[in-house]
Amino acid sequence: MAAVGAVPPAAAFVWLAVAHLGLGGAESASVTLPWASPLGIELSFRIDALSLVMALLVTGIGAVVLAYQGWYGHGERGTTRDTVVLVVFAAAMLGLVLADDIIGLYLFWELTTLCSFLLIGGPGRSNDRRRHAVQALLMTTLGGFAMLLGLIMLGEAAGTWRLSGIVAAAPTGAAVDVALVLVLVGALAKSAQLPLHSWLPAAMVAPTPVSAYLHAAAMVKAGVYLVARLAPGFASNPLFVTVVTVAGLASLLVGGYRALRTDDLKLLLAYGTISQLGLLMVLLCWGTRTAAIAGMALLIAHALFKSALFLTVGAVEKVTGTRSVRELSGVGRRWPSLAVGGVLAAASMAGLPPMLGFIAKEAAFKAFLKGGLDVVVLVGIALGTVLTVAYSARFVWGAFATKPDVEGADVPGTPPWQPVLAVALPAVLGVVLAFAGKPLTAVVDPYASALPDSYGYVLKLWHGLTPALGVSALVLATGYLLYRATPLVRRLPRLLDAHHGYARTVHGFDALARAVTGRTQVGSLPVYLGVILVTVLAVPAASLATGTSVDGALRAWDVWVQLPLAVIIVFGCAGVLIARRRLTAVLCVGSAGYAIGALFVVHGAIDLALAQFLVETLTLVVFVLVLRQFPAAFARERGSGTRREEEIPRHPPFRWLKATIAVVGGVVVAGGAVLLSSHRGTSAEASAYYLRHAKDDTGASNVVTAILVDYRALDTIGEISVLVAAVAGAAGLILAATRAVRHFEPPERGTDGLMDHVDGEADGEQRT
Repeated sequence: MAAVGAVPPAAAFVWLAVAHLGLGGAESASVTLPWASPLGIELSFRIDALSLVMALLVTGIGAVVLAYQGWYGHGERGTTRDTVVLVVFAAAMLGLVLADDIIGLYLFWELTTLCSFLLIGGPGRSNDRRRHAVQALLMTTLGGFAMLLGLIMLGEAAGTWRLSGIVAAAPTGAAVDVALVLVLVGALAKSAQLPLHSWLPAAMVAPTPVSAYLHAAAMVKAGVYLVARLAPGFASNPLFVTVVTVAGLASLLVGGYRALRTDDLKLLLAYGTISQLGLLMVLLCWGTRTAAIAGMALLIAHALFKSALFLTVGAVEKVTGTRSVRELSGVGRRWPSLAVGGVLAAASMAGLPPMLGFIAKEAAFKAFLKGGLDVVVLVGIALGTVLTVAYSARFVWGAFATKPDVEGADVPGTPPWQPVLAVALPAVLGVVLAFAGKPLTAVVDPYASALPDSYGYVLKLWHGLTPALGVSALVLATGYLLYRATPLVRRLPRLLDAHHGYARTVHGFDALARAVTGRTQVGSLPVYLGVILVTVLAVPAASLATGTSVDGALRAWDVWVQLPLAVIIVFGCAGVLIARRRLTAVLCVGSAGYAIGALFVVHGAIDLALAQFLVETLTLVVFVLVLRQFPAAFARERGSGTRREEEIPRHPPFRWLKATIAVVGGVVVAGGAVLLSSHRGTSAEASAYYLRHAKDDTGASNVVTAILVDYRALDTIGEISVLVAAVAGAAGLILAATRAVRHFEPPERGTDGLMDHVDGEADGEQRT
């Protein structure tokens, strides 16, 4: 039944292919849905050549992976859960590539992050999966925050939050450069580019269908897509091109080197993904038509061969129980149909003719044969492609070759056909599209033609004896020689391990958080209140003192009864400060609360007054019940000769400082309320709306009641939920403490010994 999940993406693929390719509807189209209109926020979707290609990959590869999931997860726990999340993942990725507004893009961007977290972490029974899921979540989410800030800055600079509008009239300036760096941080983290790549190899703990979709057509392609989307507008910006090119080339080389050194086939493909995404980044940021065509062709080729290769590894592991090149032998001889599909996909990854990967990489070489700085990039791409050829050959040898010194893998006489079909579809399509270069060029050219170029390049298998063909031949030959020298390469020192860097960074932040918390959360309520009040004095008070004056029409009171009520409130608050007995302080607090309720009555807010009276009464009763368990006075007198349990000095340090902060803070808050209310002119738009519609919408004649009960119903429910959670937590602590006391208290021991024993239990000491 899990294969049923393939139906939605398959239907979407057919619709996209028929409506936008078969019926000649390849022109751009857009639709806008109102969302928060008063704030100018809309959900806008747009389909053009770039988003169409990505949408076809998302839905097509998604359908294949979900159909494969039906075989791979058959009879296993959690298969239905993974299938549902994969369908949501496909929908989120589809929304991401079609979104044309910043907010919509960010929402779908983070939804793919959430889906990947759920898929990598699984049901949560494995520590490794949970840890690596958190790693992916942290790195990509932090990158997403940076991207959102950068996109908002770009939108403000361009005067529009539409991506198409930002690209069409790309702004410039120092603020735009900062915004581009922030956006690129998010794109590089999402597509696992150096130095933000460590989460992707760690994500290999996820099931193979998840890895196949994640690497081939889903989350890791989002950063590449964003760079491609912005390139037509910002490819002329040197900062944009430099950051992406340096990170892309570094990822291409380091990822290829690490792939060549690993024995785990799935990990080999993971590092290969980092490497290939680096090449895609370079091609799609460079800003020329030929590079863009090469990037789009490689984007399609990568989705096809990487999905086929991951599905191949999953099938091999499912049948043989291993995916290590040191333990596999004879799989190709015993399962030739799967081997054919895997070899075709690996050939496309290596760039062998007549595969789509070959024509894409030949176009990439052509794009950088201009001389000058392009030659440096060409050398980097050629070296990275040499590594690609080497680890592609290592993959084929490790998965399918018969190794004399390794026992043959246990493959059944009649291997399953479902994985063979799933692997064959994208692998064979990689061959078919290589012979359809001109139609493929026509599909991607509307995107690429927005960039300058003088070649007029067309994708095809044979361009004659060209320099690009010579570079391709040299790369293939050198890559094969490097594969033969793999034992020597594996003796070279390892590069810096990004996982260790991630772990040290996380531990460093934990240590910093503990240090800051230990110095700020000191457990003193007066300190917390003092910091809050000093902040109020330092920021809002300065603004009020410099820019606000008292309105001449300000009145001392509206009704004479307000004056005695105000006096009661002031004396009640003052009584709390000078009270020496607890009950006296509670009664003073209650008098102030009841006087405030009376003020509500004076102003006609009967509902608020009733709520205030009820709260004050309940509080007073609770306080009285609780105070029965405490001494009557706040502190015992000195020199009484009895044991002083709560003795408080008459003149504690900083007492006058605390009193000064409290008094000045109260004066500032009260004065600010008076000043701001006196300068209120016409009512705010929200207030006018409530006054006009409260009676008709809610049936309440009291606007405040309508706001609390109807307009802010969810907010009120949230507040109630918080209170319920707090009460439940407090009750749990009280019950836990009660049980601990009953369990540990020996009859002959006093309270101090008991608490020492309980504290020892909390610190992990052995119970005696």
